[in-house]
Amino acid sequence: MGLAQARTRLLKPGLLTTLPPSQPHTDVKKKFKPGSKQRQLSNNLPSSPEHSTLPSAPRKPGPHKTLTESSKLIQPGVDSGGKPAESRAEQKELGSKDNTTGTKEDAESLTWKNVIAPVLQRLESLASDSSEDSVDRLCDLCADLHDALADADMLGRRCNKRSKILRTLFRLIDHNSSQLNLHIAELCLAMSVSGNNQLNICKLIFQSSRSEANDIFFQKNSLIELLLGVLNNEEVCVSGEALLYCVGTLKFLSGNPKILKLLLDKNCIGVAQRLIKKLCAVEDTSIKMAAHILVQLTATLRNLADHAESRRLFVSFSIPPALCQVLHHYCEDEDICTNISRVFSKVSSHYLLSKHHQKQDLVVRFLFTLGNLTAKGDEPRLQLFQCTGCMDTLLQLYSSYQRKDEPLQEGRPSSRKPPAPPINAQETDDVLVKLVRVLANMCIHPAVGPCLASNTICIQLLMETLELRSVHESEELLVNVAAAINNLSFYQENSQIRHNRLAIAKLMMKLLLSSSMDAMLEATRVYGNLSLYQDVRDFIMQNKVHTFAVTLLDSKRAEMCFSACGVLTNLALDPPKRVSLTLEGASAKLMDCLRDFGPADWQLAGLACQAIWNLTCGGSVKLLDPQERETLLQILTTYSDEEILKWTQNEDTKDIYKACWESEFLPAAQKLTKAIKSQNLTA
Repeated sequence: MGLAQARTRLLKPGLLTTLPPSQPHTDVKKKFKPGSKQRQLSNNLPSSPEHSTLPSAPRKPGPHKTLTESSKLIQPGVDSGGKPAESRAEQKELGSKDNTTGTKEDAESLTWKNVIAPVLQRLESLASDSSEDSVDRLCDLCADLHDALADADMLGRRCNKRSKILRTLFRLIDHNSSQLNLHIAELCLAMSVSGNNQLNICKLIFQSSRSEANDIFFQKNSLIELLLGVLNNEEVCVSGEALLYCVGTLKFLSGNPKILKLLLDKNCIGVAQRLIKKLCAVEDTSIKMAAHILVQLTATLRNLADHAESRRLFVSFSIPPALCQVLHHYCEDEDICTNISRVFSKVSSHYLLSKHHQKQDLVVRFLFTLGNLTAKGDEPRLQLFQCTGCMDTLLQLYSSYQRKDEPLQEGRPSSRKPPAPPINAQETDDVLVKLVRVLANMCIHPAVGPCLASNTICIQLLMETLELRSVHESEELLVNVAAAINNLSFYQENSQIRHNRLAIAKLMMKLLLSSSMDAMLEATRVYGNLSLYQDVRDFIMQNKVHTFAVTLLDSKRAEMCFSACGVLTNLALDPPKRVSLTLEGASAKLMDCLRDFGPADWQLAGLACQAIWNLTCGGSVKLLDPQERETLLQILTTYSDEEILKWTQNEDTKDIYKACWESEFLPAAQKLTKAIKSQNLTA
């Protein structure tokens, strides 16, 4: 039945609550005609259930789509925009007390009468005309109105007749013109609408941003600054949905190279950094909305990271540690993690780690982020490995935090290695725990693993850590190192693990003899892979490691029993060792393991059968007494019957359960059953 190997070890942080998916919100989507060519927003934005990334190549501009029934969006009565108008008597009394105030009101009245009121009248007269010429005139009038209000310092909430202006503007939305709607939105945001009106204006802007044909309008007004102002000033618990539409708009616009540069010039990255702080500090009641916003915000940062100038700004505004904080709270959100991994790959892990290697807190958070990303799947593992200078930087960082007295030997990552940071032992261990976890997860990828296994520097650093640290002081670090070595030991060609196998086997004794069950488990896994080699099997027997493996079969942990079975399966390949294993009670304990764990773990059950097969000389059961043969036959017969598959009641996993039984257990069990029955007939 051959040799056994331990299962690959994926290092993960502690579990966090999974964020539930967002519920589709059709309030915006339904206002677009089907079939129009529009951008698609990430799936965490309520208005659009689809999730897709912006294409790398520029798309052809699509026709803009406008609102229908848009007058229902705006509620003029909700936000009148200022204090109730004073009576004439009150105004006169105030004027008599404050000549300055009276003069200002007189100037405002004059501006209103001579400039603003005529523009509003023309707007109202054209409101019912939907011709193309009238829409153009309405756009020009909106621009004139904005300029007039700005010149008179009447934007914001400073105009006494603000509500009349807003009511006039709201009536113009039904013209189905994105250009006009954006003029209206610019005026409304400039006049500091709030509440439902702010939300509906943000929706209106978002709808227009979905079509690339409207990008040109965003380059000719102050809407980007106004949107960034909303993100700066509003709170998630009060205006979460408005923030979501604002960020969704920026995500779409940031796909345009010209607007991308404009966003950088308008301090979008600084605003994003402050928004991230707010989103990471929300109360539990707002955490779902915060997650939706973060999906769009991290996608926006992903697009901004494409611009060369952004990398300096990302560092100066401490975006990497801010994103590390996001991952600390939302590491189970796949969209957020994917976006952040792309940000880091564009900003360059090499640059961040090499430039800030002495900032221990930043290094720890960044490595923690990389560890989370590489725990997600093969794509992030390969992406990180392929980043220019990534491995050199990681290994150089490893060396600088190794905490050793002697100088580096020849062949280390760089003769210009930065000096070891002046921090304490616990802080250096914190860095190495996270760093080794990244290596252990990366090498699971079949294209990355062989490269790391053949990397002399990488293997020497891992072995060096085992030499320099004790389990008592650095348990988590040594457990991670052993897990990395276990994963790397799968790759045989040009393997430095294979070349140093005896030295590694000796170093694993430190973990095996410790009081830490996790350290014992990882050491047993490593012995399971290294015992493929004859000299390591001899070392195991000479140093009584086999007695530990037999004892571990009594463990109530399936993973511990699996690792012990792997070691015993390989040891039993050598005839002289079988008697020693039998004298230790290996066969009886293997049967107990098979009986206790079989239905719950068919892979473990199959490996136990393989160990018994090897232990009994390939099916010759002379080393088993009659009672043991009968007990084993009964277990095998019971577990080989398809009735055993009813043991699981989970309909979702029933097919997987059966497939594992058929592939992992049944062939080994049938072969062993046949051998036992043959021996019984002979007897």
